Amino acid sequence: MSISTPQADERVKNVQIQEDTFSVELMDGRTITVPLAWYPRLLKATPEQLQAWEICGGGYGIHWEEIDEDISTEGLLRGAPAPGSQVRSLV
Repeated sequence: MSISTPQADERVKNVQIQEDTFSVELMDGRTITVPLAWYPRLLKATPEQLQAWEICGGGYGIHWEEIDEDISTEGLLRGAPAPGSQVRSLV
């Protein structure tokens, strides 16, 4: 009998912006939710700017052109806020 092991796929499938958080759905079914306060540029952006995201970096990143913000799934999984944010990392 063999047991198949699920494969992690950390590429971005979708991004959802809430009032004070944003969630990133990964291709493997996991969802990461973090506070907008971790990313000052996102926190200060307009709702329209927040919705103007695109997948970048071969699927492993999110880019907001107008506000010049890039976030990687690796950083999100590590619990790493943006450098210079007022929030301490979980790691």
